Amino acid sequence: MSRRPNRRSTTSNLRERIIAAAWEQIAWEGAPALSLRAIARSLHITAPAIYNYFPDRDALVTALIIEAYQSFGDHQLEARDMFPVEDLNNRFMAIGLAYRTWAITYPQRYQLIFGTPIPGYSAPFEEVFPSATRSLSALVSVMEAYRQAGRLHAENFPEVRQDFEFDFESWKKHGGQADLLSLSVSILIWARVHGLVSLEIAGNIPPYGANGGALYRYELESIKHQFTQP
Repeated sequence: MSRRPNRRSTTSNLRERIIAAAWEQIAWEGAPALSLRAIARSLHITAPAIYNYFPDRDALVTALIIEAYQSFGDHQLEARDMFPVEDLNNRFMAIGLAYRTWAITYPQRYQLIFGTPIPGYSAPFEEVFPSATRSLSALVSVMEAYRQAGRLHAENFPEVRQDFEFDFESWKKHGGQADLLSLSVSILIWARVHGLVSLEIAGNIPPYGANGGALYRYELESIKHQFTQP
């Protein structure tokens, strides 16, 4: 006689199926077309069954964004930790390469968190911010390690406007302690690699090298030489 499925595991499984179906719908139709009723039809369940987990479309979008940020951050942290803490150069390069790998593997996820906003949707800051900081935490940790080792080269780096310093302090609560300079340099580095990756995903930049990533690696090396010392 078969055992009845555990209610908690069944509940968790349905939530995961809903999220998986949402990603599939986004891949085919784009995030603005996301529909709870369409997801329900694809899973052969009733719409109210979805509402038990996500009361509206915005709640589902928020869950997707949080999941994407978490996965993105975890991928970079795992790449960083493949090298010893003192091997800052390889840790930096590993993070940068992991950034691109995740983005081109999951372009819909990348574009959802960094791309065109969904009409009518505004991400709830308190819910999304902790996972958003995780997506940058690997890079910040390495830049802070460079700074503490006296190897961060960022003379005359512009200071953030004073009324934004509170946002930086909020970041530290979730992303880890770091000097304001380390965090600021990390934001500039992110902006530079984000630009290349976004252009590549959109098909607006020619591929370089055997796998198309040679230009990206060249930029990572340039950034490393600009901001760090041997």
